[in-house]
This record gives sequence, C-alpha cells and structure tokens, in this order.
Amino acid sequence: MKVFVTGKPGVGKTTLIKRLYSLDPDRFRGFWTEEIRERGRRVGFKVITTEGKEGILAHVDFESPYRVGKYRVNVRGFEEVVVPILESCLPLCPEIVLVDEIGKMELFSDRFVRVVEGIAFRRNIRVLATIPIKDVHPLVRRIRRTSRPILITLENREELFHTLAKRMGLV
Repeated sequence: MKVFVTGKPGVGKTTLIKRLYSLDPDRFRGFWTEEIRERGRRVGFKVITTEGKEGILAHVDFESPYRVGKYRVNVRGFEEVVVPILESCLPLCPEIVLVDEIGKMELFSDRFVRVVEGIAFRRNIRVLATIPIKDVHPLVRRIRRTSRPILITLENREELFHTLAKRMGLV
C-alpha cells in the first residue's frame, strides 16, 4: 500500500497525515513538517519525527545557499534528523513510512532523494506521503506517474481522512 496525497498549499495535507498518525502512532515511522511562527508571522519550518526528534528545515534568518522564496533551507540539519529514521526503513519496515513532504525544500538533500526513492518504489514497504501539486523534481514526477496520487481538497478532506483510516486499518 502506497498512498501519496497531493493538493494546493494550505488545503490540509499535513493535517491529514497528522490525524492519521494520531490514530495509532506505533504503526508509523517517519516525519512531518510544521510551520514556525513568530508574532503571528510564518518565519520557517521544522521537521518532527515519529521518535520525537525535531530540527529546523528552513528559516528566514538561516544562512544557506539553498532557498525557496524567502526561506533558507538547512539541508544538513534536515538530513541529520530525518534521513536516519527513513534509512532505518530499508530494506524492510514493519511500520507505515510517513513522509511529509517530498517537496522543494526537502529535495535539496541528495541523501533524502536516494532514501525516498528506495522507499517509494520498493514493493514491500507501505508509505503515506505528501507531494506538491506541481512536479518540482524528477522524483515527484516519477511518483506521480507510477502511483496516482490522491488529490485532497477543502471539500473532500474529511471524507478522505475516514477513507484512508479504514484503508490503512487504523480504525
């Protein structure tokens, strides 16, 4: 079972992932991304693993040659927190691998790209992941071609939560 969810920014991809994870946290291994806000303004993003580790993915004040919009991406810090937990899922993982998201910032990491390729295209590994609505990288294009991502919208997100929870055996 491979579930790739896509949709416009802000539609609820991460919220869907976190809600599914919360139904049975022991069944998942991986990470999700959250906004960093200061005085009500988004200034960056952090990653949180299912093991409780956290790291800065990107921040407006971070020094880095990698950037997406106003955010500078902390590739090394991201790799230190996220890549080991994903690598532990190869060649086999009893849990569902959680990847939020396979997006522009994360894809600056060649190590992340390699491990996600191993997870996404290996038959015996279950995956719940989010991808951007646009093909921002050859890996995203390949996932879209081979896996038929599910489009989440404001109108279908509640129904999609219940459908995926049943499909994944979480309820």
